[in-house]
Amino acid sequence: MIPRLAGLQPPATPAISFLEELRLRGFSGDLTARDDDRTLMATDNSIYQRWPQAVCFPRTVEDLVRIARVSADPRFHGVHFAPRGGGTGTNGQSLTDGVVVDMSRHMNRILEINEAEGWVRVEPGVVKDALNAALKPLGLFFAPECSTSNRATMGGMISTDACGQGSCLYGKTRDHVLELTAVLLDGTVWTSAPMDDAELSAVTRRQDMVGAIHRVADGIAREQAGLIAERFPKLNRCLTGYDLAHLRDEQGRFDLNSVLCGSEGTLAMIAEAKIRVLPIPKRSALVNLRYGSFDAALRDAQVLMALGAASVETVDSKVLELARGDIVWEGIKEFFPDDPEGVAAGINLIEFVGNSEDEVRAKLAPVEARLAAEGKQSGRRGYTLAWDAAGERIQGMRKRGVGLLGNMQGQKRPIAFVEDAAVPPENLADFIAEFRAALDRRGLEYGMFGHVDAGVLHVRPAIDMKEEGAEARIRAISDEVFALTRKYNGLLWGEHGKGVRSEYVPEVFGPLYPSLQALKAAFDPRNQLNPGKIAAPDGEALLAIDAVPMRGQLDRTVPAGVRAAYEEALHCNGNGACFNYDPQDAMCPSYKGTGDRRHSPKGRAMLFREWLRQLSAQGVDPAAEARRLRAASPLSGLAGRIRNSLAWRRGEPDFSHEVKEAMDGCLACKSCSGQCPIKVDVPTFRAKFLELYHGRYLRPLKDHLIGQLEVMLPLGARMPKLANAVMGSGVGRALAARVGLVDAPLFSGTELMAEANRRGFGRATPEVLSAVPEAERERHVVIVQDAFTSHFETALVLDLAEALRLMGFTPWIAPFRPNGKPLHVHGFLARFGRQAERNAAMLRDLARSGIGLVGVDPSITLTYRGEYRDAVRGEVAPVLLPQEWLAKRLHLIPARAAGPGFSLLPHCTERTNAASSVKDWQAVFAHLGAPLAVLASGCCGMAGTFGHEAEHRDLSEKLYGLSWKPHVAREGERLLVSGYSCRSQVKRFDGITLPHPVQALLLRLREAPVPAARERELA
Repeated sequence: MIPRLAGLQPPATPAISFLEELRLRGFSGDLTARDDDRTLMATDNSIYQRWPQAVCFPRTVEDLVRIARVSADPRFHGVHFAPRGGGTGTNGQSLTDGVVVDMSRHMNRILEINEAEGWVRVEPGVVKDALNAALKPLGLFFAPECSTSNRATMGGMISTDACGQGSCLYGKTRDHVLELTAVLLDGTVWTSAPMDDAELSAVTRRQDMVGAIHRVADGIAREQAGLIAERFPKLNRCLTGYDLAHLRDEQGRFDLNSVLCGSEGTLAMIAEAKIRVLPIPKRSALVNLRYGSFDAALRDAQVLMALGAASVETVDSKVLELARGDIVWEGIKEFFPDDPEGVAAGINLIEFVGNSEDEVRAKLAPVEARLAAEGKQSGRRGYTLAWDAAGERIQGMRKRGVGLLGNMQGQKRPIAFVEDAAVPPENLADFIAEFRAALDRRGLEYGMFGHVDAGVLHVRPAIDMKEEGAEARIRAISDEVFALTRKYNGLLWGEHGKGVRSEYVPEVFGPLYPSLQALKAAFDPRNQLNPGKIAAPDGEALLAIDAVPMRGQLDRTVPAGVRAAYEEALHCNGNGACFNYDPQDAMCPSYKGTGDRRHSPKGRAMLFREWLRQLSAQGVDPAAEARRLRAASPLSGLAGRIRNSLAWRRGEPDFSHEVKEAMDGCLACKSCSGQCPIKVDVPTFRAKFLELYHGRYLRPLKDHLIGQLEVMLPLGARMPKLANAVMGSGVGRALAARVGLVDAPLFSGTELMAEANRRGFGRATPEVLSAVPEAERERHVVIVQDAFTSHFETALVLDLAEALRLMGFTPWIAPFRPNGKPLHVHGFLARFGRQAERNAAMLRDLARSGIGLVGVDPSITLTYRGEYRDAVRGEVAPVLLPQEWLAKRLHLIPARAAGPGFSLLPHCTERTNAASSVKDWQAVFAHLGAPLAVLASGCCGMAGTFGHEAEHRDLSEKLYGLSWKPHVAREGERLLVSGYSCRSQVKRFDGITLPHPVQALLLRLREAPVPAARERELA
C-alpha cells in the first residue's frame, strides 16, 4: 500500500502568527495554512511554482485594513504578501513565497451601476464577463478585452493594466478607470481620482503616507519629464507598471491611477474600482481572411489596418490545426474551408462594428471591393464573412489560443515566458521574422496569434520543462527576445505584465529606475507588497527568470514512467479555463457550486501532481502499486486498512486526505476532459487516485453498493413491487441514509425483454444479426442497454425502438450487460476492467454483422469511446448515440412537414465530449419538421450517483438552481432532456417528468404521417 505522506514543509512561524493576529483583530474572511490551499496558490498560468506560507481570503475592505495594520506591526515587518485575483497571470505576477491575499472568493460584488452616467463600482474579485453579463440588459459593457475574460477579475485586470483584442479602438484598462479605492500599508483607505493642481497641492501638504506618495509622484512627473518622454515608447501598449508617462492626463490633471494600474500588487491593495462602461455595438461583422503563409498575413495587416477596422487579429497554422481538434471547431468550421492549395497557413480576423447593419455594411463595402479587386495579391487566398454571434464564436476560438497550444501532443508543450512582446505595428513582421529565426535555430515548435493591429503577437515556444537544461533555454531565449524588442523599439511585456521578468526593468528604465524605486518606497517602505517585482530597494534584488522555482523542476522529480501513467493531470498549464464563472457553461460544476478552487480541474490536477511528487520522494511507484492491488485479493491488506483508518479518525495527518477531499467533490461529469483546452481528465486520474487511496484506507459502504449497482438492479427488477415498497418506505429511506444514499429512484415495473418481445422487437444475438441480408443491414440497428434506462425508464427504451420502427428501421435489443461506469467513477478499476472486457466482447460479437449499435444514455454510451479505450485490451466496437446513427441515415427517413419546435438540454458529457452529436439532434428534428433549440446550460447537479450521495445532496440542489431550474420553469413541456440522471434531477426537485428527445420524435412521427407523395415513392 502507499505510505502516509507528511505533506509540505510547514509554514514559517511568522506567517502563522500573522494569521493568528488577524483572527484576534476580527478578520471576517477565511484564513488558511493548509497544504492543499497553499498548493493551489503556488501556481498561475506561468511556468513558475512558488509555495506561499498562508492564504487570506478577505471579505470586506475592513479585512484589507486589518492586513495592512498587522503588517505594520514591528513583529511582522518580515512578512510579505501579494494580492491575487483570477490567478491567470502568465509571468508569476501574483505568486509569492509569503502570504497570498485572494480577492476572488468573497470580494466579488458589483456595488453600483449608474446607467445614466455610464459607470459602475465593483469589488476587485468581480469577473470581467460576469460584469458584462450584468451590464448587457442595459446595453452597456466594459470594453477592454482579455482572452481569460470568463475568469479574469477586475482587480487583476487593473493590476496588469490589461487589454487585448480591440485595444486600438477601446484602449487599455487604465483608460476606463475613473477612481480606485486602495488600502495603503499604513491602513489608510484612499480613493484616487484625477485632481487639479489645487487639489494636488492640498494633498501633498498632508503629513501621512497619502501626502508622501503624492509628493514623490508629483516630483517625478515634474522633475523627470524629459527622461519619461525619452524612455517610454510610443506604443498602443504603452509601458505598464508605474506608468509615469500618464501621471498627468489629457486635461493636465494629476492622476495617481496611472501608477496603480499595472502595478501588479506591489504598491497597494485595490479594494474597489469605479470604471467607465460604454454602449455595446449593436452589430458586428468579422472578415476571415486566409493566407498561404503567416508572414503574408502579418505584412498584409498593415494594409488592412488602414481600412477602419475595430480590430485586426492574426492566427497561425499551428493554432488553427489545434482548433480543428477542439470542441470549438464544430461551431466555426464553415468559415474556414480548405483551399485548393491546402490548409491556410495564417488568417487575419478583421472586425467591423456599428449600431446598425447598414452602418457595418457601409464599412464593409470598400473592404470587400478591395479584396475582390486585388484577388490573391499579398498572399491572400479568400475570405468568409461572419456576423454577430458567428463572429463571436470565431473570436472565442482565438481567445482559446493559449489553451489550444497547451494541448499539443508530446512532452514539449508551448509555454508562456516571451508571449506578449510589443513593437510598433510597422515593425511587427520584421520583428517576428527574427523571433521565428531564433526559435527555428533551436529546433523549437511554436504557435503564434495575437493583436496585429497593436503590434502584439503571443508566441509560445514548445519546451519540455522537465528536461535538464530547460532553465538555461528559458534564459537564452528570453535574453535574445528582449534584445530584439530593444532593436525594434518595443517592449518585452506588452500585455501580460512584468512579474518574474522584472530583472529587465532597470535596463528599460535606465536613469529613471531610481524614480521607480522612490515611488515603491513611498507606497511600501518595508518592501512587503509582492517584493522583487517592478522595483526593489537598493541592496535587494529583483526576481530573475531562471532563479524562481519552476513547475517543470518539480515534475522532473517524478520518474518518467510514473508521469506517463498519470499524464491526464500532468499537462495542466494553469490557464484556468475551469474557473469560468458562467453558470450556463458546463465546466466545472463543483467549482461553480463551491467557489473553492480546490474543487476545480486545475485544483485537483495541482494537488494530484504534488501527491505524485511526494510519493516519488519516498521511492514509491504508484503505477506499480496499482498493478499489485489489481492482482491481489480484495481482502489482502484488510488489517492494515483498518489500522490506518482508525489512525485517520484519531487525527493522524496524511496529505492524501487533503487530495481525497478535493477528489470527493468531483461529479465525474467529464466536462473537463472535453472542454478543457488541455484536456485535463479529472475523472480518469481521480479513479486512479481512489484506487490507491483505498488500498490504504477503508472504503465507505455506499461505495461498495454503488459499485455493485449494475449487478443488483436486474435482481431487484425481478420483484419490482417488493423492491419499490422497500426503497420507498420510511425504513428503506432511513437505511439508505445511514449508508449515505438519498432519493433512490424506483423500478419501472416493466420487464424490458418480455415487453419488447410482445411488441415484436427481437433480441440481438450474433446468429440472428448475421442472418439479416447484407443489403438490408443499413436499416437494422441494435439498442445497447444500460442499467438505468432499462430498469428505471423502461418505456424510454421501448419508445426508442418504436420510433426507429416508424422511421423504417428494424431495431434489435441487446442482452443486458453491466457497463461498469459506477465502478470506474469510484475507483474499482480492477473490477471495472473485468466488466469492460466482458461487455466489450459481447459488443464485438454483435458488431461483426456490420449492423450498427446505439446506446440510450449519453453518459454510459460515451464510456465506450472513453474509459473503455484504456481498460479493454482488444478493439471496442463503436456504440453511437441515437442521433449520431440517425443523422447518417436521414436519406432513408421520409421528411415531415414543419411543425412546432422543442428546446433541448443535453447531458454535460454529450455536450462537451461529443459536441457534433448535439447538432445531429438538430438535424434529425429539422428533417422531421420540428425545429430544435439547444439551450446553453451548466450541470444539472445529479451526474450519475453524485446527487444521490447524502454528503453531496445540498451541492446537487444548488447546482440545479444555478442553471437548470430557470430553464425548466421557462420552457415547460416543450423541453427535452437527453440524460437519465438529468431527468431524475428535474423530477426530484421540480416534480416534472421531462421527455427524452426520442420520445418527442416518436410523438412527431405519430402526429405527422409521411406525405402521400413520399409514401407512393417509397412503395
